[in-house]
Amino acid sequence: MSMKILFRRPALGLLAAASLAGGARALDYPVAYHKLPNGLRVVLSRDDTAPIVTVAVYYRIGFRIEPRNRTGFAHLFEHMMFQGSANLGKMEFIRLVESRGGILNGSTRFDFTNYFEIVPAHALETMLWAEADRMRGLDITEENLKNQQGVVTNEVKVNVLNQPYGGFPWLDLPQAANKNWYNAHNFYGELKDIEAATLADVRAFFKTYYAPNNAVLVVAGDFEPAETLEMIMKTFGDISAAKVPPRPDIREPRQEKEIRRERVDPLAQKPGFAFAYHMPDRGGPEYFAMGIIDQILLQGEDSWLHQKLVQEKGITGGVSGGINADLGNMFNYDGPMLWSASLIHDAGTAPEAILALVDGEVEKIRTRAVDRAVLDRALIKFRSGFYDMLGGFFGFGRADLLACFALFDDKPEKIRGLEDEFRKVTPDLVLRTAKEYLRPTNRTVFVLKTKDPGK
Repeated sequence: MSMKILFRRPALGLLAAASLAGGARALDYPVAYHKLPNGLRVVLSRDDTAPIVTVAVYYRIGFRIEPRNRTGFAHLFEHMMFQGSANLGKMEFIRLVESRGGILNGSTRFDFTNYFEIVPAHALETMLWAEADRMRGLDITEENLKNQQGVVTNEVKVNVLNQPYGGFPWLDLPQAANKNWYNAHNFYGELKDIEAATLADVRAFFKTYYAPNNAVLVVAGDFEPAETLEMIMKTFGDISAAKVPPRPDIREPRQEKEIRRERVDPLAQKPGFAFAYHMPDRGGPEYFAMGIIDQILLQGEDSWLHQKLVQEKGITGGVSGGINADLGNMFNYDGPMLWSASLIHDAGTAPEAILALVDGEVEKIRTRAVDRAVLDRALIKFRSGFYDMLGGFFGFGRADLLACFALFDDKPEKIRGLEDEFRKVTPDLVLRTAKEYLRPTNRTVFVLKTKDPGK
């Protein structure tokens, strides 16, 4: 099971633009942060505007640090978590949620695997019990493992190997742009690695990473904080902590030469073009400046790349991408990351011609400071997309950021200060950031070719 949590920027209406430009301050989300004796981090954020509640459990194990020779293992284990636990049989967790009118999902990302349920508020205690039951111990059997190996293998075949544009560019770019194996391997999984996973591997993986001291529990929505914390201590408090290994070195060396890669997709009808630049470290001034640059160059129909490639030249129907594109947003990762863009185009347009057009727009932001009006509009677009994300999918976006800031920074309250960080970005900072991080030597270009009909 998986779901892409994307950071989409809707078009701005005049009313929205006017209200956002007025300098309204960020919402003051209530955030209560607790840590249980077994290491479980708990974030409570009350919102009684609707009688629903989100329960989300995030484990700090994503495909970035899965074991060598076990590519796709984190994703495989995401599926294993629905195969039953001490008091819930195979797939009963799903039926438990759906029978109460709720929805649920799980996903594997660079730096975490998450599981969440959105249910009527009166079902909160049941959901806490169910999540604690599978954290306490899965029903890990040879039958369940073989079954899910087959499911994941078929998913790889359907979504990547036998799908036009399968893996383009979200699998292609990280493998091409990164040098460190942890950032550069095929995280969807090599079929031979998935098939080689043993029962002992799965049990060791669960014992190591699916422990309370490697997890965050978020409850957001309509609930009573004191009563809910008592429920959590009762259901999760007696689960034993584990010895979690130190995180491997996932740093990337500074890129000093442009990278070019290509592959043939025999199922694609039109060629594809993608490019990526390595991001600044997460959380610094340049990181937030790149968020503004993303808005200026790529997000929305007023972005420079959309105007040039779609509106003016008409070589593509759309250009998409961003920071942590296709696998999240610019906030829910913790490690090296790419700012990237991709498009599908007519065969009559050569990749070098597209790159020249892209360079024309990128060099504008690298060679002179943007006008204050351009910066202000980018901030308006960011705020519109940001609040859309926080409130989207019944408020799951809010729970997602709270979980990630607790998991990565031990500070879920950081969600309240994000807007202020973007407001600090100046035209000069945008220029300095663009000069360093949008240099051609920091870039990877990936070309997807169609099958030659003569061969």
